[in-house]
Amino acid sequence: METRPVLYIGNKNYSSWSLRAWLGLRVAGVDFDEKLVPLFTEEWRAKAPVFSPSAKVPALFDGKKTIWEALGILEYIADSQPDTMLWPLDIDIRAIARSVSLEMHGGFGAVRNNMPMNLRKSMPGRGRGEGVDKDIARIGEIFKTCRVQYGQGGDFLFGHFSIADAMFAPIVTRFKTYDVTLDPVGNAYMEAILGLPAMVEWYRDALAEEWVVTEDELPEV
Repeated sequence: METRPVLYIGNKNYSSWSLRAWLGLRVAGVDFDEKLVPLFTEEWRAKAPVFSPSAKVPALFDGKKTIWEALGILEYIADSQPDTMLWPLDIDIRAIARSVSLEMHGGFGAVRNNMPMNLRKSMPGRGRGEGVDKDIARIGEIFKTCRVQYGQGGDFLFGHFSIADAMFAPIVTRFKTYDVTLDPVGNAYMEAILGLPAMVEWYRDALAEEWVVTEDELPEV
């Protein structure tokens, strides 16, 4: 009998990297069990080095091996289950999708540091530290360029939901929390992400969590 993959995640209210992997798998229709390990608790300190070589979330155990890092997990699923359509089929467009995904993976530190993910709160006007407006402008440019040039046939960056959308989903939650508005194209795209049934489910679970930390205590997770 096949073993269902297990995705290890942190608290849904705070863990942006967990959201990326979870949302990508869920929208793609991948069958998996989730195991939430509360962040920065004794349980976390005991279990994280066991389920992940990096001692971070997310990590996916498929019954034989562990894959860690959100982008690594989604790339593995895209390669092993091509019917999930997690990348655009056209090789040139796929290269652009990978480029913006990697830009998100390694960039936008000002937004990530000044606007920590917190789905419970509404904090309009907060988080406008140094470099944030520049990051927001670049993100808005990515959203508009991808939607206009490659997004025909769907509501997402490259039309059909892809890894690129999973990578930017936590940014969309930050913009919601801190009341960041973009141009009409960017705003419509953010509404499409927030309207995904899987995203609605994630928000519902996040709001039901009991464990809470202050923003000062929370690194990016």
